[in-house]
Amino acid sequence: MKTSTKTYFATVALALLASTAMPACAQQKLLPAQSEISFTSKQMGVPVDGKFKKFDAQVAFDPKKPDAAKIALTIDLASASLGAAETEAELAKPDWFSIKQFPQATFESTSVKALGGGKFDVAGKLNIKGSSRDVIVPVALAQAGTNTTASGAFTIKRLDFRIGDGDWKDTSMVANDVQVKFKLSLTGVPTL
Repeated sequence: MKTSTKTYFATVALALLASTAMPACAQQKLLPAQSEISFTSKQMGVPVDGKFKKFDAQVAFDPKKPDAAKIALTIDLASASLGAAETEAELAKPDWFSIKQFPQATFESTSVKALGGGKFDVAGKLNIKGSSRDVIVPVALAQAGTNTTASGAFTIKRLDFRIGDGDWKDTSMVANDVQVKFKLSLTGVPTL
C-alpha cells in the first residue's frame, strides 16, 4: 500500500509541476541541471515527496510584455522519482500515470498577468493522463547575472486527472490535493 500511495503522490506531483514550470524558447533556454520540479501528496496523512527528473520547456517571455508570452512545458512522467523503485513501477500502471498510453504531462500558457514586484499569474491548460484542466500558476522571477529563476507552487486535485483510479479514489488513503513546486533556471530572459 505504501508503494501505491507513493506512486499516486508522484503522479500528482508530476502533474502539478508540469503546470507550473516556465519553458524556454529561441533566446531563452532552460538550464536543467539548475532546475527542479517536485511534488508532495499525503498518504494516510503522511507527506510523500517526489520529483520529476526529466522535463523540457519552451519559453518566449519578456517581463515587460507579459501579454505576448508563450510558455510550454513537457514532463516525462516515467522520470518520476519517489526514492523507491517498486513505488515508481506502480506509477507507470493504468490506475496512476498509465505511462504506456500517456507518457507525458504538458502545460501550455493561455495568458500571463503581471502582479508587480517580479510576480506573475500564468494561466494555461494542464494535461495529464488525457485530462485537461485550466490552472493558474503563480510565478516569481528573480534575476542573478544572466540567469533568471522562475519559481512557485500550486495545488492540483489528482482525481481531476484520473490519477489514482480504482481503489485509490478513496481520499482517506491518498489525499486528493497534491502540491507542486518548481524552480526553473533560464538564460536569455530580459531584465525586469
